[in-house]
Amino acid sequence: MSDAPPAAPGGDILNQLFSAKPPETPLEMREMLASFAGMINVDLPEVGAFHEGVLVREIDGERVTADIVVPTGKGPHPVLVYLHGGGWICGSPLTHRKLAYRFAEAGYLVINVDYRLAPEAPFPAPFEDCVHAIRWAAEVAHQYGGDASRLAVGGDSAGGNLSAAAAVALRDQPDAPRISAALLIYGVFDFARIGEVPEGMGFPEGPMADLGPKMTQLMVGSYLGADPGPSVLEDPRVSPVWQAEKLPPSHVLVGGADPLVAQAEELVARLRKAGIEHEHVVVDAMPHGYVQMEFFPQARESIAQMVAFLRKHVG
Repeated sequence: MSDAPPAAPGGDILNQLFSAKPPETPLEMREMLASFAGMINVDLPEVGAFHEGVLVREIDGERVTADIVVPTGKGPHPVLVYLHGGGWICGSPLTHRKLAYRFAEAGYLVINVDYRLAPEAPFPAPFEDCVHAIRWAAEVAHQYGGDASRLAVGGDSAGGNLSAAAAVALRDQPDAPRISAALLIYGVFDFARIGEVPEGMGFPEGPMADLGPKMTQLMVGSYLGADPGPSVLEDPRVSPVWQAEKLPPSHVLVGGADPLVAQAEELVARLRKAGIEHEHVVVDAMPHGYVQMEFFPQARESIAQMVAFLRKHVG
């Protein structure tokens, strides 16, 4: 029995991922994800302008930057601050460039943040960078044709975690910009449950069987340390599910074959209890990360659903 997922049109990305040696260090993770950037970013849609590596702030001798993608047409445009995924240890605006372009194609000024990464910059550094970047985006959006009064935040995987955590934190800051909507794409919202895998998911046999636990241990250990206690795991800056009532209207998206489907369910239950307007979308059979895999037709369909949600709540 093969450990690779079923073949799909254009599925070379998945085939390479599942046949490769599992990464054992943050550096190997970064190299693996960067190697797919060229394939993921082909055929970029038309946008009005692209500004790469714009300085957001300098801290501890490091530059925090953002790529800014400007839509075509006359502004002012609504603004989406995007926080990339990568397990808090890898990823960049480059690995998520085409996805940012898709939102810009739909008319949103996209600020694609290159926050610091663990383990060199563990929690709370990435979180603090993202909070700062949202504030910064609201201040500078007009320089790029954006309208900061129509502001959304979004991200996938670790970026979904950071988007929710930052939105919760900013809700308590009276001088913070108002966030009108959040796109929470297969995110981690409760770190205490990050290792839970729903029955029937994962790799039942073969050399890939322990990939999930090893990757989880690598990412959590790098971001939070080897043995984070309850005070850390239940900190809303880490696990925003604990203050879900502070989130703006949220589009919670996850693939049906993604082990993080339970994380989405837990967050949605708390949003429902708090009366927060939300959409909960589970896309049948889709794996983690699928929104960037446009050889799946469901990727573009999901982007269209997210754009419709932004139009409703942001404009």
